[in-house]
Amino acid sequence: MSESDPKQWLKELEARIAAAKGAKEDKPHQEEHYSQAQQAWRMVIEMVSGLGIGFGIGYGLDTVFGTDPWLMVLFTLLGFAAGVNVMIRTAKELQIKQLADLAGENERDRHGDGS
Repeated sequence: MSESDPKQWLKELEARIAAAKGAKEDKPHQEEHYSQAQQAWRMVIEMVSGLGIGFGIGYGLDTVFGTDPWLMVLFTLLGFAAGVNVMIRTAKELQIKQLADLAGENERDRHGDGS
């Protein structure tokens, strides 16, 4: 082995590493921030929708049956429970997506060029 072979090999390795790092497109911090804000607003809207729908159904039934506060309170609580349930499902969905993205990044890092 000559002296130039290890040096040449090292230069090629550094070039491949630089190419792999350059090929990975990083999201700007602001895009990630807005994405998280949109997800948070989605969850808030789901909660408020559940409460509003439960309140509306309860109020309507109270008006029809004349049981003033009881059905409204009951359906508002049911709407709250439904909103929390939907929020939990959304959080699980987002967590699965993040874990899949992270696993893909780890796989690319382990193999270097994604193959």
